[in-house]
Amino acid sequence: MSTVCDHDHARSGLHGAALSQALDAAETRLSQAGERMTAPRRRVLSLLLETGEPVKAYDLIARFGADGQAAKPPTVYRALEFLERQGMAHRIASISAYVACAGHADGPHGAAGHAAAFLICDCCGATREVHGPDRGAIDAAAAVAGYEIARTTIEAHGRCQACRAAA
Repeated sequence: MSTVCDHDHARSGLHGAALSQALDAAETRLSQAGERMTAPRRRVLSLLLETGEPVKAYDLIARFGADGQAAKPPTVYRALEFLERQGMAHRIASISAYVACAGHADGPHGAAGHAAAFLICDCCGATREVHGPDRGAIDAAAAVAGYEIARTTIEAHGRCQACRAAA
């Protein structure tokens, strides 16, 4: 997968008031669930939201400190695991990266346990979260097979509209 194309791509990270509002909403949601938004969790979520696209953990580690200081890897990995458990971030295994949940039916950060589905461009790396299949149908099929699902992430690879148009 090439991450550099010779054509433009729109990126959609959050900044300013929109970023603050999303972080505050996430903190409220965690508080209502009896969880805490610690400073490291907030910083990692902020980095994911600002970027607006998948980020590798080592890039988050490098960008973690406001003064340019890298974080200790366990700090970032623990925050990522927590945010993923809460449905606020997703790990995209095929590209070894994390992305803030785009949220669909449940506000800006999705719901823990929803079926996340991603469209991943093999040319430029652009990634878009879309509505996944009905989680109830997946859970029913898993129950028949004797499974209990913790997370569902579907990854579809292809070419985005900008890369197809530039070809």
